[in-house]
Amino acid sequence: MAYVQSDHLGWHEGEQAMHEKLRAPTHENPTVPFLSPFGVRFLPSAPLIAIGALDNNGRPWTNLVGGEPGIARPLGSSNIGIRTLVDPEFDPVINILLSHQDQNETRPASADKHIISALSIDLATRNRLKLAGRIEVGTLEQLGSGSDSAEPKATEAQMVLRIGNCPKYLNKKSITPAIPEPTLASDSLPLPNGAVRLLDKVDLFFISSSHRHSYMGTNDRGGAKGFVRIFQNDNSETVLVYPEYSGNRLYQTLGNLQTTPQAGLVFPDFETGDVLYVTGTTEIVIGKEAAAILPRSNLVVKIHVYSARFVYKGLAFRGQDGEPSPYNPPVRFLATERSSMDAQTVSSKVVYAKLVQKDILAPSIARFRFSISDPEAAGRWSPGQYVALAFEEELGLGYSHMRDDDPASLNDDLTRTFTVSSHGGGELPEDEFEITIRNVGKVTSFLFKQHVRSGLEIPLRGFGGSFGVKQSSGEITPFIAGGIGITPLLSQLNDLHVQGIRLFWTVHRRDLGLVLDSFKRHPDLAHVTSVFVTGLETDAKSSVGIEMLQKIKVSGATVLARRMDRQDIILALQSQPNLSHNWYICTGTNLRTCLLSWLSDKNVIYEDFNY
Repeated sequence: MAYVQSDHLGWHEGEQAMHEKLRAPTHENPTVPFLSPFGVRFLPSAPLIAIGALDNNGRPWTNLVGGEPGIARPLGSSNIGIRTLVDPEFDPVINILLSHQDQNETRPASADKHIISALSIDLATRNRLKLAGRIEVGTLEQLGSGSDSAEPKATEAQMVLRIGNCPKYLNKKSITPAIPEPTLASDSLPLPNGAVRLLDKVDLFFISSSHRHSYMGTNDRGGAKGFVRIFQNDNSETVLVYPEYSGNRLYQTLGNLQTTPQAGLVFPDFETGDVLYVTGTTEIVIGKEAAAILPRSNLVVKIHVYSARFVYKGLAFRGQDGEPSPYNPPVRFLATERSSMDAQTVSSKVVYAKLVQKDILAPSIARFRFSISDPEAAGRWSPGQYVALAFEEELGLGYSHMRDDDPASLNDDLTRTFTVSSHGGGELPEDEFEITIRNVGKVTSFLFKQHVRSGLEIPLRGFGGSFGVKQSSGEITPFIAGGIGITPLLSQLNDLHVQGIRLFWTVHRRDLGLVLDSFKRHPDLAHVTSVFVTGLETDAKSSVGIEMLQKIKVSGATVLARRMDRQDIILALQSQPNLSHNWYICTGTNLRTCLLSWLSDKNVIYEDFNY
């Protein structure tokens, strides 16, 4: 990175405050007051550059320009030149820096030489270069202004900037140039539907901030598509929220926001060329307060939007998605968006769940029973809910900036949610519960290796969610489960009329032990179940597999040695006209997608699990 302000190479008070709050280790500011050798080599190869500037009211704005390599080049060690197509009408940064320019006239960009910041970036390689300084001169030149009025007219900006990071969350993209055809869609709040749809798929934005309006910084923030959430968007206020992931812990952007809580953000749509510009005040939220907004987040930034512009086809480039970053965690939804993310104990006391029993049901499926150290503090759960258990003390590895051997672990808080598979109404002691899970990752693998005598105790974060099955008199309630997706139903069977259920259960032959155990515990369930078994062709000679299948048939279940398909739904509807309009689903993503298509005329209620 490169900055020009040689008298600001230490940490300012905002950065120091963030280091103290977040307990970052002491280290030197890596900023240098000149263009480094890397910068000299990199700058001409980068196809995009984000630029930040302050408007007349001191509010930051950010844009994103470019489209092909060569838009920026070094002019010595302290100056860079930029030449690129721009939107001169609706781009707020161009409005700020070159608003007084006549076409084709080169002169000082402004009397006070606006302070600026910039981020040169190549999304194909994830390389970046941070810059900051002032604009020296600039000009606008209209191109393509021939006699054909239908021809798109492009405007080129040329600027000389006097100039004075961590790429792991960037998703790779290949960039190609395009002629901007800007049309202002909206410049008022709340955000229009088009801007909301853009935010829902954005995986990268650029943010500019300042330290007491004396110098600026521009940075990027990347994540999975939709990682920026809309906290509020109505006539009273528009508020955006995003999580700060584990990074290099320099906290330069957050340091600026600590002293000067204002930011300008640009959200590009690389597919369409649409772009959303916003500026607003910021709020840094840490710890429990952050988790209350975005569960599983320790650090969150809220942007209270003051002004916004949504422009169709305002960008001079397009981007095609490439390799996604392996470091990006799944989207963290707002607590208000998904009730299943808000597990809390009923008090602030630390509650533990102690492993007291383990039963292996199938090669990769086991049932674990836990006792609760303080049932009153933990609160009571309802059938259909999940329990949140925290494994950070057992599996946490401490801070690491990059971890290429396990990139997903960097933003993994090691808190997992498991559906409670026991009923809790006399089936077990009041201070005990069970989960039935598949061994699919680090945490579940850890549990499978534990022996009851180890005395394992895990912090219990609470119970949450709600996937309750409701029955109506005279109707049959259909439930479709995929493998371990049977667990929400198992916990509720004691409260349901089992003969009023129609269960479609798809399993692999390796999971037949789970089926047998479930029918042993709930014999009536077998008589209302169709079991679809896959993988039998690889186990045709196994006496164990044949014996299990025979036991399942003897229990009263219908066994089909194939995958479930659309015709099974059609036949069920024809043979049981009293099937409810409400269908319950707990399956993996692929089957759920098919089911939603097959049941398009039904009310489908599903648990959003991926197995």
